[in-house]
Amino acid sequence: MHPNRMALALLLVGSFAPAQTPAAPKAAADKAPTTSQVLERQLAGLEREFVPAAEAMPEAAFDFAPTTGEFKGVKTFAQQVRHVASANFMFAAGILGEKPPVDLGGENGPEDLKTKAEVIKYLKDSFTFAHRAFGGITDANATASIPTPWGKGSTTRLYLASLTVAHAFDHYGQMAVYLRMNGIIPPASRKP
Repeated sequence: MHPNRMALALLLVGSFAPAQTPAAPKAAADKAPTTSQVLERQLAGLEREFVPAAEAMPEAAFDFAPTTGEFKGVKTFAQQVRHVASANFMFAAGILGEKPPVDLGGENGPEDLKTKAEVIKYLKDSFTFAHRAFGGITDANATASIPTPWGKGSTTRLYLASLTVAHAFDHYGQMAVYLRMNGIIPPASRKP
């Protein structure tokens, strides 16, 4: 092989070699995240998908709900968002052992929230409150028995935190369908 070609080949091979990074300090690498940090990451991931999806629906279609087939009688888009926000407030209040700081309304959240801006503010406030609650979960109190926020029985902070994320992602899936039925690709599904 010609020497120039050999040098070029070595240069190209070297450019695809894994980069050498300095080793992380052993103490930082061995430190496991706290329960609160793990839960906070899950909540932040949910918030990064859920809030932009709620914001993506135009105000004119905020009360959209499919009306034919198996969709008959389902929540409107706005009701989905209000319902999740109310649940966030309720579950977080349970974690904190407090009363919810806002009116939760009925099954579909407060009916007096009519505009998209009012519903989005309520949603964002619910995530702020949930972050506060998740931030107070420790390894020591995560599985301690606490009263359920819905009245009967007991549960744990860890269960309520997990339920917050699972419940909202269930409704996110429904909202993604509503967005697509309105010709909108959910922001989390858009190509960069």
